Amino acid sequence: MSLFQSFNINTSGMTAQRFRMDVISQNVANVTTTRTEDGTPYRRKIVTFSEKEITPFSKVLQSARQGYLGNGVKVSKVSEDTGTDFVMKYDPSHPDADENGYVSYPNVNIITEMTNMIDASRSYEANITAFETSKAMALKGLELGK
Repeated sequence: MSLFQSFNINTSGMTAQRFRMDVISQNVANVTTTRTEDGTPYRRKIVTFSEKEITPFSKVLQSARQGYLGNGVKVSKVSEDTGTDFVMKYDPSHPDADENGYVSYPNVNIITEMTNMIDASRSYEANITAFETSKAMALKGLELGK
């Protein structure tokens, strides 16, 4: 694996985790949004990652001498969480209350979002550490070449 490939892998991980933190922040910011443009409560968004270049195993064996695989991660999709129901709260004075006085609040759980934020932050930090290690190795290699 080339040195620059390790930089690319680490930076793709940092970019993906930063995007994940942005989506989590959007979820937290909309925790009380009961009406979006389409008239429904805000739905929690989920980020899905995938490998940048997926190569079948047979091709990996064939190209083993030509280079290395694993070029990082990318955001493959951002989807809405349709598996979790909206939170129903009784508040007949709310403008979005139904005929029974219940308001549908977003399916955002602050504890889950904060846990995901910590996970994304730690993953980001791990990529920074790996990047700094690769950079230190490159600098050491340059010093040896003097």
